[in-house]
Amino acid sequence: MKDRPTVLYDVPGPRARRRNLLWTLLFLAAFAAVAWWVLASLADKNQLEWSKWAPFFTDARVWETYVLPALKNTVIAAALAMVIALPLGALLGIFRLSEHRAVRGAAGTVVEFFRAIPVLILMLFANAAYSEVSAISPATRPLYAVVTGLVLYNASVLAEVVRAGILALPAGQTDAAKAIGMRKGQTMAYVLLPQSVTAMLPALVSQLVVIVKDTALGGAMLGFSELLASVRPLSANYGANTIACFTVVAVVFVALNFALTTFASWLEGRLRRGKKSTGAVVGAGAVEELATPGEHMDAPGTPRDTR
Repeated sequence: MKDRPTVLYDVPGPRARRRNLLWTLLFLAAFAAVAWWVLASLADKNQLEWSKWAPFFTDARVWETYVLPALKNTVIAAALAMVIALPLGALLGIFRLSEHRAVRGAAGTVVEFFRAIPVLILMLFANAAYSEVSAISPATRPLYAVVTGLVLYNASVLAEVVRAGILALPAGQTDAAKAIGMRKGQTMAYVLLPQSVTAMLPALVSQLVVIVKDTALGGAMLGFSELLASVRPLSANYGANTIACFTVVAVVFVALNFALTTFASWLEGRLRRGKKSTGAVVGAGAVEELATPGEHMDAPGTPRDTR
């Protein structure tokens, strides 16, 4: 039998529909007025002339020399930060749920400390630390500093996402796992984490988008050659077309983050389609392997009576 639909709000009546339509028209009119004012101001300052936008369409050196290398650096820094921050954040989130007070307290201290510090300060501190105590070359030091700052901050945020996702699961999931003989680590690995991943995915993707955008902080303060930092040399070499450069870079950022969110939406849909129930399904063979031998034998060499 199909589930009955749930009504979250009253269906608007004729007056409410007219009022909503009026507000929509007013918003569109205000948006159109603001857009016209912005375009008119840019036109008055000759920022819409074709000569300022033409290099992005007619000169391949713009992309080969400036945009694509900067985009490559952005992707490298973001990818490294994601690969390191995701497992580190998951571990910190799991440690925060530990029954041992020392482990829980240490993980909580780390998470709260690095989550409270702005990511830019973490990058600057990492850059200064690398220059003092390491032999990393000045050319690659900004990359290390950017990745370090992103990892420390975002791993702390992701730890809270993981902890919240696990705590959101029904308590019966843990009770059921204990009832079939699973230990704490097995319950976390085979029951809680697989179920919470789908619920956590939107928040995880939002934080991954933040990682991509925060790479621009390294270009602004550390001289890291990321995507936003390419605006300065572009504008200097192609006729002070700053507005055009910022617009193109913004479009590239939007495309990059849109690709990331699209992939995450596809992955979330695939995970949801693969789960036909709200609970984790563990086969009989897996249960036999996970349980301890003493729980399946009444006496040495005597099988347990399963009737």
